[in-house]
Amino acid sequence: MVKMNEIEKISEMFRMGKISRRQFVRKITKLGIMAAASPLLLSGLSHASTPKFGGRLRLGCHGGATTDRLDPATLNDAMGQCLNHQIRNCLVEVDYKGDALPELAESWESTPDAAQWTFKLRKGVTFHNCKNFEVQDVIDSINQHRGEKSKSAAKGIVDPIVDIKADGKHTVVFTLISGNADFPYILSDYHLAISPAGTDVKGLEKGIGTGPYVMQSYEPGVRFFAKKNPNYFKADRGHFAEVESLCINDNTARTNALMTGRVDYINRVELKVVGLLKRNPKLQINSVPAPRHYSIPMNCGVAPYDNIDVRMALKLAIDRVDIVDKILRGHGYPGNDHPIRKQQKYYAASLPQRKYDPEKALYHLKKAGLQDHTFKLHASDGAFNGAVDTAVLYKEQAANAGIKIDLIQEPADGYWESVWMKKPWCFSWWAGRATADWMFSQAYAADASWNESNWKHKKFNQLLNAARAELDEAKRTDMYAEMQMIVSNEGGEIIPMFANVVEAGSKKIKIENPAGNWEFDGNRGPERWWFDS
Repeated sequence: MVKMNEIEKISEMFRMGKISRRQFVRKITKLGIMAAASPLLLSGLSHASTPKFGGRLRLGCHGGATTDRLDPATLNDAMGQCLNHQIRNCLVEVDYKGDALPELAESWESTPDAAQWTFKLRKGVTFHNCKNFEVQDVIDSINQHRGEKSKSAAKGIVDPIVDIKADGKHTVVFTLISGNADFPYILSDYHLAISPAGTDVKGLEKGIGTGPYVMQSYEPGVRFFAKKNPNYFKADRGHFAEVESLCINDNTARTNALMTGRVDYINRVELKVVGLLKRNPKLQINSVPAPRHYSIPMNCGVAPYDNIDVRMALKLAIDRVDIVDKILRGHGYPGNDHPIRKQQKYYAASLPQRKYDPEKALYHLKKAGLQDHTFKLHASDGAFNGAVDTAVLYKEQAANAGIKIDLIQEPADGYWESVWMKKPWCFSWWAGRATADWMFSQAYAADASWNESNWKHKKFNQLLNAARAELDEAKRTDMYAEMQMIVSNEGGEIIPMFANVVEAGSKKIKIENPAGNWEFDGNRGPERWWFDS
């Protein structure tokens, strides 16, 4: 019996222009559906309105800095990620449903143990410099993130790759240290975007890729300007003639830029102004459920955060319900000190929700012998909109447990370079990842480049490796549930809330089924949207 998700994936590939009408009919027929039925399916796959070409899309971006670079290995915030997907592509793309679909890859298959993966590459694709896309481009691009000396943020997710080899010009074979049923998702990571073979770190600043737009100019932390790639391989993507991305980290300035028409779309809308924006008949609000979560990581490698009782005291001293109500204003739900969201596969629904408990928090603080200690918490709205307000609320809530917090407000510009993973206790946020393994591997594995809490737990890491290779779904589910429990109870992350992606733009922008896996419609807004009027 044909599974509906197989039909949906093929339908989505057709809708996205990844396969032709003839290929759609052939694939559907192979599933056992009569060819005569295909036209009926096709009739429901057309866009709600026909995409139009032209115009300049102007983005007002929070999440840029003067220290930004176009090296995918260094990307760590919204503006850089969005720019990256304007000019480059990955082997795999994740759609709004969270499914992995081919992008520069045409298809893939694995050995029964999921330890070796073969990817067929798309033919007829060219880079902006007119070079043909081939297998060596993939090998060189992925290898930039591998190796002991690699400083790439993606090192943790590519370390399981033990070999990459070509099988002709358009086939690449990945051999993993052990099985990973989720491996195609890994290759959708924005760090793993493909550049021409032989491109060094300096060459990456030229922004040569296969993406929908060609870079014209770039001033880090200020402005990025690109024009339509006339040779883009996706026939129904990249509708704008030009895309101008402006870095506007100040919340008020970004909102004003949208309301005055200086920009067409902004990310990270300050939730207290959503009501105001809704009253403007020319604007649309996009509040999309997402795996994104806000966190307050503690460096477990330094005192006093190396003490598990200190970590538990600080987790119990935050009123998550109050913070979600006052900070998210209904656009999210309370977190439970682990990064797997409710809607995600392997979510541990049986794990009790941590509640605000000042009395118990004080117990753990006294047990640690630090009831007179003052904790220094570094906060900035450069981490996320409302981070400073969250810190102020948290400080007041913790005081009820006798916990003293000294709030240090940091500047937004350069926050990720000078504060995050530099100060022992600060604010952070994650867009989340498409799979539990990916999220844990990138931020919680002992040797992960973005292990922001510097947390190392032997049992957790054993489970992480075992679950990745486990093909029995029941056993895998149990493993991920135990991992979430360990992170919640022993980890160095306070995760008070999961938040929707809330953005706003002109109603003249046509947006269909926006994705929440990253900001700006999964970082693909400039590629997926068009001006409808």
